[in-house]
Amino acid sequence: MKGSGEFEGSVWATTAAAEAGRSVLAANALDEGGLQAVLAEALAAGADWGDLFYEAWQGETVAVDDGRVRSCSRSARQGVGVRVIAGERQGFAHTDALRPEPMRSAAAAARAIADGRSAQAHPPLAVAGGRGPTSALPTPPVPSLYAADVDPLALPLDQKVRALAQLDARCRAADPRVQQVMAQVSASLQTVLIVRSDGALAWDVRPLVRLDCTVIARGADGKLARGSARDGGRRGLEPMLEPAALDALAAEAVRQALVNLDGKPVPAGVFDVVLGPGWPAVLLHEAIGHGLEGDFNRKGTSAFAGRLGQRVASPLCTVVDDGTLALDRGALQIDDEGTPGECTTLIENGVLVGYMQDRLNASLMGMRPTGNGRRESYQHLVLPRMRNTYMRAGVDDPKEIVRGLKRGIYAVDFGGGQVDITSGKFVFEMTEAYLVEDGRITAPLQGATLIGDGPSALERVVAVGNDLGFTKGQGVCGKDGQSVPVGVGQPTLRINGMTVGGSQV
Repeated sequence: MKGSGEFEGSVWATTAAAEAGRSVLAANALDEGGLQAVLAEALAAGADWGDLFYEAWQGETVAVDDGRVRSCSRSARQGVGVRVIAGERQGFAHTDALRPEPMRSAAAAARAIADGRSAQAHPPLAVAGGRGPTSALPTPPVPSLYAADVDPLALPLDQKVRALAQLDARCRAADPRVQQVMAQVSASLQTVLIVRSDGALAWDVRPLVRLDCTVIARGADGKLARGSARDGGRRGLEPMLEPAALDALAAEAVRQALVNLDGKPVPAGVFDVVLGPGWPAVLLHEAIGHGLEGDFNRKGTSAFAGRLGQRVASPLCTVVDDGTLALDRGALQIDDEGTPGECTTLIENGVLVGYMQDRLNASLMGMRPTGNGRRESYQHLVLPRMRNTYMRAGVDDPKEIVRGLKRGIYAVDFGGGQVDITSGKFVFEMTEAYLVEDGRITAPLQGATLIGDGPSALERVVAVGNDLGFTKGQGVCGKDGQSVPVGVGQPTLRINGMTVGGSQV
């Protein structure tokens, strides 16, 4: 088998990631040269671009409900996806049969799909190095964001079950009103190899873990309320299952449940709203982030299409999408096209300055890829997707932002919601929120929803705190039937004139 130094072109990966990837290929009697031959088959009729995406993935999930194991599953997949691009056409096929003949058949199918373009020539993709599998590229820097030798699946099942049982016990011991505890731990390890027609070879090994805890509390009047907490990222499981970590997770889930147990009816109407740091940025992700992905802007279906260089938000707002936050759920050393991770500024001081791009949409728009080319698995096409999307910190004191509300809503945590990606219109459930009167937090609220549209909300930001916070491992983003892990973040924000749904009081 060829070593990394023998491959024509650049190797975009750490040594540890490359060695881990080669061991997977060796176990399947594959080598880099064989994969390069498959790519040559895909490009035999001439095309603008081609790549192979090899993936080996394993995952395990254990769930406990009221101290008993409710479910336990372990699954795996591996295969190769072959993509050929000609103009705006993409041919794509995949196979889980990791042998030369099935892979060449997949390559031929992808080539035939891409070759279905009209007789009129399309402009070639503006890819560095031109066509063909032999032109070399300079090696760009690759961030070191997570360890390739971490195996989150190595922890024995009985240890995971014990930890979840301990989490259950901690929640119940915290308050007698706790009636039900649901806890779940998930872990996966993904090894990917991208072989590209410009001669680049890219390896990555991606650990991912998540721990969730949900508590239901019952009041003396029989009222039920829910609270939740979570942790996770691209690391091993052990730190999350330490006693101190379990104590903190249980305390947070119980705290939120008890707050909501005292929740009062929500006053419906238009309010100035303060969003807390961290997870409330899910609103930013859904209502703003998708509209800044390259494909929606190339097709003109985004509210931000054609607005580069224009003011689209308050001057207080700077929004970035960052793949380089070490150990974070949305961190990517390379994306699924082999582009190194970076931090991409999207909105700077209220002005739209960039989009999130994969290679295809960047080329068709005359821009550069930003490391946002992502796919759920080897069975899926690349799409421009978010990684860690957040608003940068401002200078305001968060406490003063809340004190500045005459009568408003302080939203600390969000649950589910509905979003129209093209317009940015949204409805979000607030899972922890408070009424603020004369600058004081006076009562928790239950059943509150936040209604509006992302672009307008950004324009009404009047204060940005200095307390930038991030999620703790729960982000999952869906698009075109694909799900990928993401992160979000923001400091405390004040947005004037937001519509709050609830009951009239």
